[in-house]
Amino acid sequence: MPGDNGSGDERSSGDTCSSPSPEHYWLKIADPRAELPVFPAGADARVLLPASGEFHDLRAKLTANGVDWRTVRYLVDDEIVTHRASQVSECYLARSARRQPFRTTGVEAAIARDAFEVLWDSHTSTAETASSIPAEELVPRDWLRFLPYPSLNPAQAEAVPPILGESTHVVVVAPTGAGKTTVGMVAALRAVLGEGRKAAWLVPQRSLTDELDRELDQWRREGLRVERLSGEYSVDVERVREADVWVATTEKFEAMCRASSLREALAEVACLIVDEIHLLGDPERGPVLEALLARMRGNDQVRIVGLSATVANADEIAAWLGARLVRVAWRPSTLTWQLPVIATHRDWSLVESARIRVANALTGMVTQDGGSALVFCGSKRGVRRTALVIAGSRGVRTDGVHPDDLDRLHEVCREARIGLHYKGWDHKREAEKAFRAREIDVLVATSTVAAGVNLPARAVIVQDTEVGMNPIDVATVQQMFGRAGRVGQGERDGWAFMIVTEQERQRWQAKLVAGNTVRSRIEASLPDHVLAEVVQRRIASLREAEDWWVGTLACHQGSRSLQPLREAVRFLVEGRFISGAEAVDGEFMLAPTDLGKVTARLMVPAAVGHEIRVALAESALPDSPDEAERTVIDLIAGLVPKLAQSAINEELKAVVNRLLHPDGSGVYQRGDLARVALGLVASTPEAFRRGAKTIAGLPYLALYPVLEDAPRYLHWIGCQGQLGTVHPWSAVVAADLSRRVKWRRCQPPRGAGRLLWMCEQMATPTHAEDLVPALWSAARARGITGPDWSARGVPSQCRLDDEAYRALLRERATDVVIERNEDLIAVSAPDSSVVVAWSGRRFSRVGLSQGNGSVQADDDTQVAAFTWRGDYRATGWLGRYSQLEPS
Repeated sequence: MPGDNGSGDERSSGDTCSSPSPEHYWLKIADPRAELPVFPAGADARVLLPASGEFHDLRAKLTANGVDWRTVRYLVDDEIVTHRASQVSECYLARSARRQPFRTTGVEAAIARDAFEVLWDSHTSTAETASSIPAEELVPRDWLRFLPYPSLNPAQAEAVPPILGESTHVVVVAPTGAGKTTVGMVAALRAVLGEGRKAAWLVPQRSLTDELDRELDQWRREGLRVERLSGEYSVDVERVREADVWVATTEKFEAMCRASSLREALAEVACLIVDEIHLLGDPERGPVLEALLARMRGNDQVRIVGLSATVANADEIAAWLGARLVRVAWRPSTLTWQLPVIATHRDWSLVESARIRVANALTGMVTQDGGSALVFCGSKRGVRRTALVIAGSRGVRTDGVHPDDLDRLHEVCREARIGLHYKGWDHKREAEKAFRAREIDVLVATSTVAAGVNLPARAVIVQDTEVGMNPIDVATVQQMFGRAGRVGQGERDGWAFMIVTEQERQRWQAKLVAGNTVRSRIEASLPDHVLAEVVQRRIASLREAEDWWVGTLACHQGSRSLQPLREAVRFLVEGRFISGAEAVDGEFMLAPTDLGKVTARLMVPAAVGHEIRVALAESALPDSPDEAERTVIDLIAGLVPKLAQSAINEELKAVVNRLLHPDGSGVYQRGDLARVALGLVASTPEAFRRGAKTIAGLPYLALYPVLEDAPRYLHWIGCQGQLGTVHPWSAVVAADLSRRVKWRRCQPPRGAGRLLWMCEQMATPTHAEDLVPALWSAARARGITGPDWSARGVPSQCRLDDEAYRALLRERATDVVIERNEDLIAVSAPDSSVVVAWSGRRFSRVGLSQGNGSVQADDDTQVAAFTWRGDYRATGWLGRYSQLEPS
């Protein structure tokens, strides 16, 4: 008779171990309309089927025929696996008519057998049991108040002893939900309380700094100083220096390493905790992390503790770091993953609709059974569309509600107990809180939640196989799957579904069976990392660069040729990012140029920066602000990958086309969303009032990523005015644009850049986010259009003391005097200023003596002055950027 296997699943009494037969016939039956096949005589027959009452008769037949069977609570795959082939049917939740099964043989069939065995073995009646132990058995008693629980689970009990008992680097690989955060806490406490030094805890995304920062609130209450560092938060250098623990994104920590003001504080770091160390293999984040770890791995003053759930080649990563590997098998819950199949179609919209239909059906199946579901979509609009469909299936009126009508969408989803979660969604925190409290039972999200935000569910549904325009990687999928069935939320068993087409299924089955193998990605951006090391004076010669390369993961994994390294150095020298010269002893010495320093500091990819400089040099010389701004915007929109590849749906592409081509000509091109977003800031700043959700027919959320990324590249161009590495017109225009885009909610018009610069200087970086808008409003209320007021008392909201404020006044471009006398232009400028003269494309620096200089000039000659602090003045049409243009 069928019985309970201990986890709510049934199995037949004939389920005993036996010698494998040369031929097997294994089935997954999920469709209640399916008929039982005739099993070959003598075959090793096994059947997986759902636990629902609809299959009671089928289970009885299998028992009567002596066929081994096991139940899987939410089985949705229909598949036949033999020793020669496998054939899988379209998921019954998606199909409207029966279709021919999809058949595979050879290696793909062998992978299907492996996947079946994983599922079969995970549904046995024997469950591995392991007990927690009191934390005080392994952790010093004085530290217990910093830990979230008084006991350690089996995974933590296995990982903590090498963390506390040894001094080597450690890599801990444990399933998601096994409590790796507590392991990281113990490593940080050893550095801070045990050694009296600092700990730096790196996470891959900004949202995760928030999550970890909340978890460490108790540490603050106990007297430890914890500082969160990410791109969204300004850095108070003094507080950073004094902090015991830093919580940072990898990129922010690397930026700190490049800042000379924090060098001494960095030397106090005893432990570097790297959450999600498997992201070494991520094309975007991996190279920065690899360069950072290559630098730290040989530093005997810093211990690396890497944490991950998804590294198949963890032994290789540990060997590269020279680390002790702790691989934990224990998982607090059972995870079952499946790949429901939808039909392939050349019409992308039909495939998208099928994905949403299956995701909706799976969500209903789990939530109607009392569970919760987390649905991952590949785009923000996909999140909104899917949430709307699920809301409709729950009986909520969705007629006339558009996915881009954010207020109405929020209303209907809230009524349907559905939350949305993605960067820029105003109600993200509200959804997190409600999902944790189970006030809602469905959360539809982008991949942010997968990377570590603690929002577990009974079931995870990965709806799309692409994120934006890029294929999703196996590590991300495993992170998503890891949200399923996490202990502490009442979910002992986890269920994960990834919706795939017929063509995608075999590839994804192979990836998930094999696991995530981390491969170095550093070669694609090698010049950036060589430049960073040269700027930080860790590489001073070609030989030292070669030694650095030998220490990378890339070299460890077999890329031993020095050719990529030498090509990177050659590119940096030719691009004027570093200088190279042969010393007397024949050593080829390397040193950073000023351009290289600013490029590394702003973390602008050297290849992208070089393309921008070449394109600016080759572009036609503009003769008006309108033409100049169009030129700069067009170049960075097309050349900066993150701007050029900004994701947008077909419906919004039509809106973008209408804005760029009012006459109806032209088709959507790469970078057009960025061109429109930046063009709107430049031409219609009044549209960016606070609270505006739609601008020129485009959702502000669609524009937001471009407007957040672009200022860094514009600022990089603007910084080169003083370096003389770009034409002065582009430096002045880009400097003005960068601040107008950054402070767009102030609605600044053309020429506002200098006044905004002054507001930034008075606010200081730490308080800029709040004070710049306030200082701007106060200045505008007084009719001030530029930073050129006469010296008087320190403004009421200025954060500078009297001495620093007076120094700022002296270092403005206010006192620049440019006088034209027939064929001579005389210039007077503050100390350390740079003056550049140009006629047509040709430009050159003007030598100054005690702040004074002159240049031979014709009627076309113009002059610009740049102060060391970032202010500027110029003649000709560039003079219109000296102060706000009248409304």
